[in-house]
Amino acid sequence: MTKVIIVDDQNMSRQLFESIINNSANYELVYALDKPDYLDVYLMKFKVDLIIMDVVIKNGLDGLTAAEEVKKKHPEIKIIVVTSMPEVGYIKRAKEIGVESFWYKESSRETILEVMDRTMAGESVYPDAAPELNLGYASSYDFTDRELEVLREMTGGYTNTEIGQHL
Repeated sequence: MTKVIIVDDQNMSRQLFESIINNSANYELVYALDKPDYLDVYLMKFKVDLIIMDVVIKNGLDGLTAAEEVKKKHPEIKIIVVTSMPEVGYIKRAKEIGVESFWYKESSRETILEVMDRTMAGESVYPDAAPELNLGYASSYDFTDRELEVLREMTGGYTNTEIGQHL
């Protein structure tokens, strides 16, 4: 039985992942967190085989930074990074960190359960490219990586001063 922790600040996504895991014969939900700030405590307390980690998380450590910390301390734990943001930079960073798999919430052809199964079987599952999304009248492909980074900060609810500090 594969033991799983979910880290996602969106209630709907987290509940969907919980339901999928709870209805699966191969996976057991250890815990569901809304942010990764205390993930290391849970990893010391519970045996975990797989983490499903959202990228953009409000009021806490971002998912890729948290995944990097997990990989340094627990390289044996497999991680699937999930996001609804169409930024290709996330894919590149996840690969650099050593994250096993990457899944887009709204546009992936495979279900999260299929990605979980393939990841636990030793595969590394990544999309070929970020999905194209419409952002107003523009395509997500119309923006540079830096412009998408600024846009992500702007939609995160930060003040201009905080955005300047982050960038």
